Amino acid sequence: MSCVLVVDDEPIVREVVVKYLENAGFETRPPSLVVLDVMLPGLDGLELCRWIRDRSEIPVILLTARGEEADRIVGLELGADDYVTKPFSPRELAVRARTVLRRTLSVAPRPERLAFGDLILDNASREVSKAGEQLVLTAREFDLLWFLASHPRRVFSRSQLMERVWGYAAALDTGTVTVHIRRLREKIETDPARPVHLQTVWGVGHRFDL
Repeated sequence: MSCVLVVDDEPIVREVVVKYLENAGFETRPPSLVVLDVMLPGLDGLELCRWIRDRSEIPVILLTARGEEADRIVGLELGADDYVTKPFSPRELAVRARTVLRRTLSVAPRPERLAFGDLILDNASREVSKAGEQLVLTAREFDLLWFLASHPRRVFSRSQLMERVWGYAAALDTGTVTVHIRRLREKIETDPARPVHLQTVWGVGHRFDL
């Protein structure tokens, strides 16, 4: 049975949502899905959504009194899977939760091999080749390249990459990510000065383009 974590600062809303979700066949304990209120006291729900998405692929449904299109777009761009505006029908929320879980749980496992033109990444053998020629990458260079290539067009800050690839958050920006990006460009890009794949979004982070 799928489990849902309900986060809302209003006890009545929590109780109603939990009741309807449990009646719809969900458990509201260790989560398979997060229902998250955007406007939490002392905590920005959008930042919490970003925090969840940086560390997990667990699906998130946002609850909010903000109905403007710009707010919905921000939430979805931060990684939310759906967006429900208050006041809402608990029955509709239960249907949306079921739909999100069906969509996310039916996603095929991530491939072990990624191809971008003549650039081939093989996660099983941890090998990278370009135009048929095998490239020599360090273990961390491969981890970084595979992570970015597995999330095409998504921008990650240097601190996010440190957490997701290196496994820890550095107190100071030591330049580690920047150095690895530069070395990867020298190895996979035809012209490192004009990269096609490894892009820098100034002031934000790095992304992998197709």
